[in-house]
Amino acid sequence: MSDLVSRAKELAYRAHAGQVDKAGRPYIEHVARVAAAVSDDPEAEAVAWLHDVLEDCHGSGEDILDFPARLVKPVIALTRWALETDEHYYPLVRAHPIALRVKLADIADNADESRLALLDDNTAERLRRKYAKARKALGVGGE
Repeated sequence: MSDLVSRAKELAYRAHAGQVDKAGRPYIEHVARVAAAVSDDPEAEAVAWLHDVLEDCHGSGEDILDFPARLVKPVIALTRWALETDEHYYPLVRAHPIALRVKLADIADNADESRLALLDDNTAERLRRKYAKARKALGVGGE
C-alpha cells in the first residue's frame, strides 16, 4: 500500500468514525468497498478513501490539503456541495478521469442489490432511480 493510500485510509477512518449508512452499518465499510474496487490504481484508491470526507465530515477539509493537488482536484470534483445541481455536478465528475472512475465505483456499491435489500421498499426504489439517473448523467447507462 502506497504512503498516499495509507494516509488517505487513515483520514477516512478518522473522518467517518461513528457514521452509519442508511441500513445502520458503519459507513467506512462503503468507503472501503469503493477503494477496493479501484485498488489497481493507487491514486484512484487514495481518492476513493477520501471521496466523501469533504461532503460528509465536518472539520476534515484542511486535512485534505495535505495531499497532492492531483488527488485534491478529483476529491473536490466528487464533493456534492449544498444546493449544487446535477447539471453542474456531473460534468465536473466526468471531466476528471479519476473522479469519474471513483464515482462509478461509488454508484455501483450504493446501487448493489444486496445493500438495497436491507432498506424499506420505498427507499430502495428511490435509490435505484437516483443511481440510474446518475449513471445516465455520467454517460454510462439509462434510467
